[in-house]
Order: sequence, then C-alpha cells, then structure tokens
Amino acid sequence: MPKTAADLHDYLDTLGIKVQTVTHPPLFTVADSQNLRGEIAGGHTKNLFLKDKKDNFFLVTVEEDAVVDLKTIHALIGAASKVSFGKPEKLMEYLGLIPGAVSAFGAINDTHHQVSIILDEALMRHEIINAHPLTNEATTSIHRDDLLKFLEATGHEARIVSVSTAETAPA
Repeated sequence: MPKTAADLHDYLDTLGIKVQTVTHPPLFTVADSQNLRGEIAGGHTKNLFLKDKKDNFFLVTVEEDAVVDLKTIHALIGAASKVSFGKPEKLMEYLGLIPGAVSAFGAINDTHHQVSIILDEALMRHEIINAHPLTNEATTSIHRDDLLKFLEATGHEARIVSVSTAETAPA
C-alpha cells in the first residue's frame, strides 16, 4: 500500500525537515497549478516519469516552464536508449503515484530503488522547491537542501543534471 501525504509529512518530521503545505482543489497540469502563482513562492515543478528500452526508470524533475528534449535526454540521464513515458501502472507500482500527482516525494514509496531521480540544475537554483506531497490536492514547499536530505534518506542519490532549457514566450 503506497504511503499517504500524512505518512510523508510524518517521515519528513522524523528527519527534522520543516515544510509548508497548502491544500487546494486537485491540479492535473502545470496550467492548473499556475493559477496558484503569487500564493506559493519558490520554484514550481513538473515531472517526467521515463523509461528506456531496458526497463530502467527515471523521474526527471524540472521547473514548470522548462523545455526538455525527449529525443536527447537519454544521453544526459544515463539511459540505455532513447526514452519514452513510463506507464501509469509502473508509476503506481514504483512510486505509489497517479498521473497528475507525480513528484520526487514519490521516492518514499520506491523501497526497492527502481527509479533513478534526476533533478534539473536550473530547478535547484531555487532555495524553495514546490511539489505535490503524493496527492495533487496539495503543494508542499521544501528547502532544496532538505529535498536532497529526504531523497538520500529514502536511499536515492538524486543526480543534479542540466536537462532543460527555459521556455521562451512566443514572439
């Protein structure tokens, strides 16, 4: 049974990690979450659950407005081949998450370390990072160093890699 948002917060407490969580109506897309801007400070995330042809899985977390080239990212993240999106069944099996609620906090459910966690270098420039706490009905703000501490405590050595470019506004 996957951990709940309450389980996550209890775990963060045991690690001495302080977070702030705001509840809101369910958010399914980056566009949905952008309606909260101004209410929640810090870097906001989008997450890509990817797999290569050898069934290696990756969770790539980038800023919400970042552009990721899916044709070349495999070389940056150490995939064995080009990548595609992982199936929702594997997302639930490995990270205990449903589409729309994906975040690095899912590492708490990956007890067999099936998923490599990749954090975009541009995202990690933010002091505060915002992500769904295992549900898309809330946003949790965590200090970047505490996010790394959390991931390490779950047995995941997050790799910080420059995988994105900022999205540019249309001319």
